[in-house]
Amino acid sequence: MTSIHATPSSAALIEIEEQWGAHNYKPLDLVITRGDGAWVMDVEGRSYLDCLSAYSAVNQGHCHPRLLATLTEQASRVTLTSRAFRNDQLPHFCEELASLCGMEMVLPMNTGAEAVETAIKAARRWGYTHKGIPADMANIIVFDGNFHGRTTTIVGFSSESSYRDGFGPFAPGFTRVPFGDLAAVRAAMNAHTCAVLFEPIQCEAGVIMPPDGFLRELAALCKEENVLMIADEIQTGLGRTGRLFACDHEGVKPDMYVLGKALSGGFYPVSAVVSRNDVLSVFGPGTHGSTFGGNPLGCAVARTALAVMQEEQLVERSAELGAWMLSQLQTLSHPDIVAVRGRGLILAIELSVPARPYCEALMQRGMLCKETHDTVIRLAPPLVVRQEDLAWAVEQLRAVFGREQHVSSAA
Repeated sequence: MTSIHATPSSAALIEIEEQWGAHNYKPLDLVITRGDGAWVMDVEGRSYLDCLSAYSAVNQGHCHPRLLATLTEQASRVTLTSRAFRNDQLPHFCEELASLCGMEMVLPMNTGAEAVETAIKAARRWGYTHKGIPADMANIIVFDGNFHGRTTTIVGFSSESSYRDGFGPFAPGFTRVPFGDLAAVRAAMNAHTCAVLFEPIQCEAGVIMPPDGFLRELAALCKEENVLMIADEIQTGLGRTGRLFACDHEGVKPDMYVLGKALSGGFYPVSAVVSRNDVLSVFGPGTHGSTFGGNPLGCAVARTALAVMQEEQLVERSAELGAWMLSQLQTLSHPDIVAVRGRGLILAIELSVPARPYCEALMQRGMLCKETHDTVIRLAPPLVVRQEDLAWAVEQLRAVFGREQHVSSAA
């Protein structure tokens, strides 16, 4: 007879989830119970190298001891006050994040989608109050292949039918153009355009990078036309691409950063819009808010997450290890491989066939990654990953793609 205290198996837990949970995800069939650094363990005790990092939310690694200590200490003091009262963590969080970004003001939220919605609201109101756009006529330019979240407003301007089908009607006020096409952006702009919303690298679309120089040219166009440039750096920011922000690769400073995920190291939902005073001062009391946004627990955790990123030089690690990893992936040779690309520790292997079987085969070898847009394997390990772990991961990729080879050490 099974003990009532026995840990359920992966199969049993999957069965329970399939019965009682909504089927809005199709995860790989393993059940994680522990995490440490770049590694996780399932309920049967098997270890896996995490090469997804919760879509960059755990850049600082699983269960980072400093983040855990901060979470525990702050949770023993106070966790939530709402914004009806002030707390002693929010002021420091706003100052530290604004200073890091070279900006003047922070508006904290919880999830990435909430931060995007906040940026949309700020841009529209800025358009009405600063640019003189007629009421309810503001327009925002977005790009094909975009992924900014899953609210009804956001999916309404997605080019992915599976995100949209069955969820309309959608909010107006968005014009979608091809990603990386400056001429199309210019043609779409008019007197009612208040902002351009973009991802400097489209991670969900398959780690798609714009043409060299596009972000610089886009910044110049936005300045010329008095249009706000909004960078969604939720997945690419805070070191993932080997720079603090992906926009930094082209020396571009947008008018607004939209941040989340790694902002709290995976311990707590924290997001933020960071911008100039003239942009975020369009909000007055009662015009926007969130009960949990700016809560003391989230702010304390985020402060430590930012400190860990800087003090452990995770940005520099991402640049160095990412360049080495990309050089190794570029040596893979298989008829199913179409392309290898990436920047820092956001990498992709594009295939001519569905990527799911390859992800499942890698899982069997102890390496966790996930397909995106059906035919792309996205690789994004925590930034604390060791080079020997990455070398081991390359060996698993070589085995799965049929070429067992020794991976050279970095210079």
